[in-house]
Amino acid sequence: MSKLLSMQCVASLRKPGSLVRVRATVLGIDKRKYSSKTGSSSEYLHRSVVPSMHYQKSLPRLPIPKLEDTIRKYLAAQRPLLDDDQFRTTEKLAGDFQTGVGKQLHEELVAQDKNNKHTSYISGPWFDMYLSARDSVVLNFNPFMSFNPDPKTEYNEQLVRATNMVCSAVRFMKTLRAGVLEPEVFHLNPAKSDTDSFKKLIRWVPSSLSWYGAYMVNAYPLDMSQYFRLFNSTRIPKHGRDELFTDEKGRHLLVMRKGNMYVFDIVDRDGNLVKPAEIQSHLRHILSDQTPAPAFPLGVLTSENRDVWAGLRDKLVAAGNAEDLRMVDSALFCLCLDDESMKDHIHISHNMLHGDGCNRWYDKSFSIILAKDGQAAINFEHSWGDGVAVLRFQNEIFKDTTEQPLVHPGSAAAAVDSASAVRRLQFNLDSELENGITKAKENFDSAVSKLTIDAMEFKKGGKEQLKKSKLSPDAVVQLAFQMGFLRQYGQTVATYESCSTAAFKHGRTETIRPATIHTKQCSHAFVCQPGKHSVEQLKAMLNECSKYHGQLTKEAAMGQGFDRHLFAMRYLANSKGQALHSLYSDPAYSAINHNILSTSTLTSPAVNLGGFAPVVPDGFGVGYGVHDNWIGCNVSSYPARNVHEFLQCVHKSLEDIFTVLEGKPLS
Repeated sequence: MSKLLSMQCVASLRKPGSLVRVRATVLGIDKRKYSSKTGSSSEYLHRSVVPSMHYQKSLPRLPIPKLEDTIRKYLAAQRPLLDDDQFRTTEKLAGDFQTGVGKQLHEELVAQDKNNKHTSYISGPWFDMYLSARDSVVLNFNPFMSFNPDPKTEYNEQLVRATNMVCSAVRFMKTLRAGVLEPEVFHLNPAKSDTDSFKKLIRWVPSSLSWYGAYMVNAYPLDMSQYFRLFNSTRIPKHGRDELFTDEKGRHLLVMRKGNMYVFDIVDRDGNLVKPAEIQSHLRHILSDQTPAPAFPLGVLTSENRDVWAGLRDKLVAAGNAEDLRMVDSALFCLCLDDESMKDHIHISHNMLHGDGCNRWYDKSFSIILAKDGQAAINFEHSWGDGVAVLRFQNEIFKDTTEQPLVHPGSAAAAVDSASAVRRLQFNLDSELENGITKAKENFDSAVSKLTIDAMEFKKGGKEQLKKSKLSPDAVVQLAFQMGFLRQYGQTVATYESCSTAAFKHGRTETIRPATIHTKQCSHAFVCQPGKHSVEQLKAMLNECSKYHGQLTKEAAMGQGFDRHLFAMRYLANSKGQALHSLYSDPAYSAINHNILSTSTLTSPAVNLGGFAPVVPDGFGVGYGVHDNWIGCNVSSYPARNVHEFLQCVHKSLEDIFTVLEGKPLS
């Protein structure tokens, strides 16, 4: 099951009588202004007229698709992946499921959903899927998103940037908890809905009705139920199934440097931000601390198999470390200060995705990582939430630190006794724990040594030209991945694109299946028979791919995909101890869920790169962004695949597509 960023966030929203699809960056970052009213207080980012959770109560519920629709869409997604005999077998199994066991499971799921109107049918099973997974969270689940550098280069100095990011993070947390963070809303008509007059009106509409008021002016509030887990939260390893821990009373920051762990308060007893100059002093103290790197760095245990880590954590508690572990778990978040400067994009990707394993606590809800040269990124644990909340946080932090920094180059740090304010955590380790740490480091090194990352920038066109050609930019890039894989390996394979369902209460993600009969036909025409088709025929194929991909995207964003529905019925059968129908043991079902091309997109003014590892050993992890005049990809692979060659094939595919769009034949 995929662990994607869910950055492919598309609002496909209903207007009366029609479906309107609007692609944006994470459900409308282009379409909304976050910090519309900057507060005079340094404690808050802004003070929203509309309370943060005003719309939460009245959000529409995630629909359960009709069973016949799910089966039809499942078979359509299987068609390009199977030969005729395989497809006939899968079609027969699916038909049998639909009229038999599937019908009963679907009816039970619907009945269960009616009794749980406070949530969505996917929320519980999805948490369970993540928390029950026993694989390491490193590479398998945690993604990263790197910040763009501060445009004012002198503010990228490590200490200055770290201090400003910590201060802005506290301001975000305080704004959220005070209920004055602007609600997350997708505006289809911002001139009507993203206005002071509308906000002053809607705030008086009861929260049980407020969503409908926003809907009347084509504004679509998004689910914010995950936001409370951003701060003071950690995934705790337990045998069989982990737990999420949150303690909002924690006022301290966890800082890691050279594998050493430090804590100090960044919020005072009255709930106010500690003076920025004091935070700067404490961070300077940590950066100048001469304590050597520990021989047994505890952080590497968070990269272990979850059951192994759970056993070692029990031993840590038994050895008298419970209080210090509690300090780690309840910290507002983790700040990782690295002593290395970044050489290039590839170095950034490796460092922010996994690093050396010692200077990280991968179980924290999120960590801000700052390299010696001020390159920064967020690495986040994925079970508690999807990319939407994290990206909102990242955008706000970037905006605040670049527009209203609280410390400056040359700012004097406060004359405070940082040596007593900052506490370095020291853990009691016996030989069994030391051996466990050594083994964890060996396992970590072995895993990350197999990962290769490469990046590609296509500079011959982007969003503007594709829109002029009336093509979906996302559809074209996904088609280029299909063409690229066909050119390299001669196959069409299972492909996953993440789509947010945050337009619904407790929505998570749905899958877009970009490998279709249309992309297969078009890819074969471009790659295998370039001279056999006229430019007009090739353009018609591109148009057909774009239209169909647009339809799949709308359906996914509206909760009308097939993946989550089939997953929820399987989960229901398992929870009852019921034998699974042969649809689920069909090799074709296993194959379509063995996502060789795992893809996720993101563009944002705050983000430079996003990335994640492949979800299967013979796969690619494809992060990409479509910009106005260029297209970027950041792709990972294991030894079973050649990522450098794949990117060359994708580049060639994009060249061919743009050649055809210019009206030129393929040579």
